[in-house]
Amino acid sequence: QVQLVESGGGAVQAGGSLRLSCADSGRTFGGHVVGWFRQAPGKEREFVAAIDWSGGDTSYSDSVKGRFTITRDNAANIVYLQMKSLKSEDTAVYYCAVDSRWYGSVTYITPGYWGQGTQVTVSS
Repeated sequence: QVQLVESGGGAVQAGGSLRLSCADSGRTFGGHVVGWFRQAPGKEREFVAAIDWSGGDTSYSDSVKGRFTITRDNAANIVYLQMKSLKSEDTAVYYCAVDSRWYGSVTYITPGYWGQGTQVTVSS
């Protein structure tokens, strides 16, 4: 049973930082790429970052590259998204997702499971 729970969202001023966490109580992270996506009001959900099963390979959207860092702790079944230098355009609901494929690639994710999302609001 996959149960993804995001946390760490909140309100912050532009230039600030937040760290999001995605916990997998169902212990299904192992062997799967995990990604972060976000959806702003009135916009489609978009890819933010991904990390492979080992934590050795990552990918980022151009809009967050250099500001966000994705990491994972496989022993604890948690994936983190460290967000720095936040901008108002980063405001969105952030979701984590587990790739449906075993040992997939960070270049393309086919989400099999989603978390419930956590709100990030950045004020300018």
